[in-house]
Amino acid sequence: MIADKILGNLHKSSETTSKVVVDIPFEWFETDRHRILKIADDGTEVGIQIDENLSDGDVLAVTADKIYAVRIKKSKLVRIPVKTMEEMGRLGFELGNRHLSLQIASDGITIPFDAPTFEYLIRLGFYPRIVEDVFADYIVCKAHGATQSHSHEHNHDHSHEHHHDTEGHHHEH
Repeated sequence: MIADKILGNLHKSSETTSKVVVDIPFEWFETDRHRILKIADDGTEVGIQIDENLSDGDVLAVTADKIYAVRIKKSKLVRIPVKTMEEMGRLGFELGNRHLSLQIASDGITIPFDAPTFEYLIRLGFYPRIVEDVFADYIVCKAHGATQSHSHEHNHDHSHEHHHDTEGHHHEH
């Protein structure tokens, strides 16, 4: 089965149906992949070719008796509560320097779990806690550095190192 567009969202629709909802499980970090092959809970292979990010509940296919929808799996996350704007600003600065995807709420921030960041937050005086939940509606923060991939006019893709120095911005091929 090929899915090339989002047909709706189960969480945003008030329609009722007698069709069986079949989950297509995704990890949170797979929802921005525009081409991916997934296996639905009923064993159906679903080739996904969609140019937008997916959300929990997005309907990708409908058959005579089934609705195939995205289900983002629960993940190990870190919730960091804050009480003041000063704490929020400091936390945002520290996490931004780590280029982490995050969810922002009025009372704190949630990030994917990793032990070094968890320990670092404790050393900074925050009170993080580990939770299992769906990580959705997050802000993507990707590092600018390491490597970049792109194509050139000579029609092949490759990666190269990407550096910044005091002279400005340059690429080494």
